[in-house]
Amino acid sequence: MTVRVRRAFEFEAPAERVWEFISDPGKRAGAISVVRDYDVDGTDATWKIDLQLPLVDRTATVETEDIEREEPRYVKFVGRSSVMRVTGEHRIEDTETGCRLHNEFVVDGRLPGVERFFKKRLDAELDNLETALRRDLELPA
Repeated sequence: MTVRVRRAFEFEAPAERVWEFISDPGKRAGAISVVRDYDVDGTDATWKIDLQLPLVDRTATVETEDIEREEPRYVKFVGRSSVMRVTGEHRIEDTETGCRLHNEFVVDGRLPGVERFFKKRLDAELDNLETALRRDLELPA
């Protein structure tokens, strides 16, 4: 089973400012609540995520890398670990008052319960991403 979530956020801010945030693997990782710790090396990042699954309560290491970048409008990353594969895409488009950020996350679990774990949390994680971005842009939440 695959979990997929799509959402768009609108900002009264220049697209370049949104790009500064969303193209930074550290800022993306820092916005995700299940990422306990992370290290960044250029456009790659290593996430340590806390998984509370039935029969498995562990920390998993997810190696992420940007696989497509069309600066300053689009970034796609993939993260791989023994428990899951995650793909994230972020596309920025101009609007009359600023820009819109389109987001899509796909999680493929490799252990029982991983998809259920993320299905319950992906909407909230996107809320966290929007909140972190608004904070970074110094916009009201």
